[in-house]
Amino acid sequence: MSYEPHTDYGYQGAHSDGYNMQDRRAPREDRHYREEVYSKRVPAGKRTYFFDVKPTRSGDDYFITITESKRIDDHHYEKHKIFLYKEDFGKFIAAIHEVVQHIREEYLPDYDFKDLPELPLAPRRSQNDEAVD
Repeated sequence: MSYEPHTDYGYQGAHSDGYNMQDRRAPREDRHYREEVYSKRVPAGKRTYFFDVKPTRSGDDYFITITESKRIDDHHYEKHKIFLYKEDFGKFIAAIHEVVQHIREEYLPDYDFKDLPELPLAPRRSQNDEAVD
């Protein structure tokens, strides 16, 4: 997993959600590994999250990019990306589930988390990844 902070200003071209986007992709013959094969857009106020599945350069494997796009003003956006590789999918999902459960149980037990799927309780883990009862 890696993290890439990114700020884009003054996009050109249209994106399906109405925001302007600049096409910074590689030339056509070099793009086969960069184009997403699946994408899920999650609007959230001034932020939009994109979950994109992309093939590796070899085309034999896939990874996920998670992008947070935050509108600064009408023509400026700040983007942050996380690259998530297949060997980390399980750990990543388990960690998100665990921290959300912790927030629900310890800090916001009365809050109505809308659109949050009911998931079975994951075993608690210590900081050094040992199961805790």
